[in-house]
Amino acid sequence: MDTITQEKLAKYFDVTGRALAKIKNGNERKLDWHKTAEDFRDMAQRYYDDAKFFASKDDKINAFAALNYAHGWLDAGARIGLFDVGYDSVLFTVDKEHLEGKDAGYN
Repeated sequence: MDTITQEKLAKYFDVTGRALAKIKNGNERKLDWHKTAEDFRDMAQRYYDDAKFFASKDDKINAFAALNYAHGWLDAGARIGLFDVGYDSVLFTVDKEHLEGKDAGYN
């Protein structure tokens, strides 16, 4: 499979739209930073492995989707500071100002 159908696109828009509508800020809580970072890394690795599986079955659409999920976990982890990525704004949506808390409300 290497064509994104209107049905597939509509499905992903629907799921993401419903998720965006559902989220709200959670209550502040203490996190086990190391455990949370490992959880994010594990989720990224699982989606990356899924992408390789889909690619081996020539399912390019689901491989591409899984790669984007994998990178999303890595990027989110980098953005909130779970991962030290330097100031790599090529691979991640971070920059020095963000990581040092000047534009994100971090202390």
